[in-house]
Amino acid sequence: MLRELRRGSYSQGDEMKKYVILAAAVFIAAGSATAHAQTVGDWVLGNYKGAGYWFPGVIESLQGGDITIRYDDGDRETVAISDVRPYDWAIGDRVECNFQGQGTWYPGRIASLAGERIGIAYDDGDKETTKTGRCRSR
Repeated sequence: MLRELRRGSYSQGDEMKKYVILAAAVFIAAGSATAHAQTVGDWVLGNYKGAGYWFPGVIESLQGGDITIRYDDGDRETVAISDVRPYDWAIGDRVECNFQGQGTWYPGRIASLAGERIGIAYDDGDKETTKTGRCRSR
């Protein structure tokens, strides 16, 4: 920009174009997270029974402002769109998992991810490779 000012070829119109492009990029990026959580077949996190825990699942259907999720553990639930967010788990994220499917939830970090297979490094030192359907996040 400084070089263009020195040459006299820079105008306020050029600056405005940059702002318009930047604003459009921000708008598109902000809208993509919402659109992602509204498409049949998308992998999402659902606030199961509104309890504050987010479980992974796939959007099965959309009707008005409601979304039906088939959770990775096999449960189904129809929830408001506000109870769904894009699946965003990544290596290093904190989750709680049902250790060996025995019914007790323990905190840990995601050590690996491959589709519905998830490796967990539990806070107590245990490790496990399990299914995403046995894990949840806050």
